[in-house]
Amino acid sequence: MTMRTRHVLMVLTALVVVAAFGVYVLVQRLGDHLPQLLPPGRACVVNAGNASVNAKGTASGTSSGADSAVALDAEQVANAATITAVGLRRGVPQRALVVALATAWQESKLENLGGGDRDSIGLFQQRPSQGWGTPEQVADPRYAANAFYTALLKVKGWEKMRVTDAAQEVQRSALPEAYEKWVDESEIMARALSGEATSAVACTVTETTSHGTEAAKTLTAGVKLDWGNVSTADVADLVGVALKVREQKTGWQYAHWLVAHAQDHGVKRVVFNDMEWTAKSGGWTRVTQRGGAAAQQVVAEVY
Repeated sequence: MTMRTRHVLMVLTALVVVAAFGVYVLVQRLGDHLPQLLPPGRACVVNAGNASVNAKGTASGTSSGADSAVALDAEQVANAATITAVGLRRGVPQRALVVALATAWQESKLENLGGGDRDSIGLFQQRPSQGWGTPEQVADPRYAANAFYTALLKVKGWEKMRVTDAAQEVQRSALPEAYEKWVDESEIMARALSGEATSAVACTVTETTSHGTEAAKTLTAGVKLDWGNVSTADVADLVGVALKVREQKTGWQYAHWLVAHAQDHGVKRVVFNDMEWTAKSGGWTRVTQRGGAAAQQVVAEVY
């Protein structure tokens, strides 16, 4: 290697180090305002690397890493949020959420398919001919998720099985090991969508046809279909819905569900616990709420 070549390599190395340091400084300064970088065709990121909260609403730890995020499109994240909400409403253990999400990943890629192998339909590719319900029923994500949980909870000892074995006991698939490959993604989504992580679902929203009071009505109806009889409140000068909560974990369950369903319900802003998500930014930033009642509500504003 010539002296000139060594000199060029030293200069290039120095430039790389300076550039890397510049990026580091930029990230530190931007903090929460740094937008999520999404892969092409993916509108959402579900991240399990934020501080978790316990039942009392206090932070219990932090973690980070590129491998703690899952990229999905709007339909996938909305279906994952509904599957999780149905399970949480039933009070199933968190492992059941993981099994359900891994199953839907394998069977449909979290898409509500109109068909499949033989007469299979929906998120879990359930077959009406095998007693899962009518075609119309299994095509409903809420019905399908409920049916899956009912079948899973009947499996003796499912809690101690590998995820793929528990799923196989329900699905009777020709590929019994296939569910295991979705475990990592499903654990991340279950943690985020069950409120164990904060500010953990971030989505960008493209043009939506849902606007105004009708959008607010359908949003409220969707919330109650997934979550049951949720207490709501009016918010002055806002078209949308405010959901009352008693603890932080429940608030993040609702907040993440609202972001996950933002595309199909025309949600443009969600605020909870001094954090705000907007459709324009696609991510969460810190804001100052007006204390008191505001801290006990998850507020969603529609276009």
